Amino acid sequence: MSKAKIHSGAAKRFKKTAGGYKRKSAHKSHILTKMTTKRKRQLRGTSMVDQADKVLIDRMLRAK
Repeated sequence: MSKAKIHSGAAKRFKKTAGGYKRKSAHKSHILTKMTTKRKRQLRGTSMVDQADKVLIDRMLRAK
């Protein structure tokens, strides 16, 4: 029996915390010159994954 592997893309994007999973904001990787400074500032930092998506992330990360 082979070892069950985790979803490597999800492992790079989500971090497990006591309250659930934290994630970074989207639209902050490239072509930032046309984006306003206010918008870039608002996309900074992390936020928590919604409760409805927690089940899917648990499955991808093989969390018990």
